[in-house]
Amino acid sequence: MESLPHCETLLLEKQGPTLVVTINRPDVRNAMSLQMVAELSAVFSQIESDLSIRAVVIRGSGGHFCAGGDIKDMAGARNQPAAEGEADPFYRLNRAFGQMIQQVNESSKVVIAVTEGAVMGGGFGLACVSDVAIAGPTANFGMPETSLGIIPAQIAPFVVERIGLTQARRLALLGLRINAEEACTLGIVHQAADSDEELEEMLCHTLDRVQLCAPGATAQTKALLHQVGQENMSGLLDDAAQKFAKAIRGSEGAEGTIAFMQKRPPSWAEPD
Repeated sequence: MESLPHCETLLLEKQGPTLVVTINRPDVRNAMSLQMVAELSAVFSQIESDLSIRAVVIRGSGGHFCAGGDIKDMAGARNQPAAEGEADPFYRLNRAFGQMIQQVNESSKVVIAVTEGAVMGGGFGLACVSDVAIAGPTANFGMPETSLGIIPAQIAPFVVERIGLTQARRLALLGLRINAEEACTLGIVHQAADSDEELEEMLCHTLDRVQLCAPGATAQTKALLHQVGQENMSGLLDDAAQKFAKAIRGSEGAEGTIAFMQKRPPSWAEPD
């Protein structure tokens, strides 16, 4: 395993093939500061080539996932006049966040969001770029930007990808807040737990399923899913067929086939 970057706003814990990333600013309901954005980006950059990590769990400390952007950072940007020839500080602040969630979205790892308490603004966007999202009983989701006189500039495209234009319009244009049950109905999260114990059980089951799937095949499948709608279907299927042939002739394909015939778990499913 490669060494993980030092973080002040995040707690990092390696649990077998899983990296648990806990957002750790409980005094501000884990509001997302520029430093946190930079640290999350550094973590995902570092682990991208780390084959020992197959899943990343993102959750928050103190009963909240993430309450959105940090007001102090926004105030600081307001006090910085845009220098001639340089980008507006608000642009840089907003765009840095967008680059980070795009990085999380496109990570080759399986990203699992465990949401509790406030899941607002940027936190909402972070949940929407996870591969699997699980909500606890206290989770409360929202896009409050328009009620604050601003726009959900960087998260809106990911929300539309997650739940479709019609539902994204309703949430964003009315600045609504919804509970875990409705978030599950809309597809923001995949499961909603009735208790903290059930939340942990759902997480454990999800991580068990990740362990059963070959890491290389999982990463390539995730990349393929992201290509849908980005290029013409014929070209996409040609490329997918090439990748399929390479996968089935590769070490994971061989191991998976032999393990199936021998009625045993494949090597990647064995505990470390």
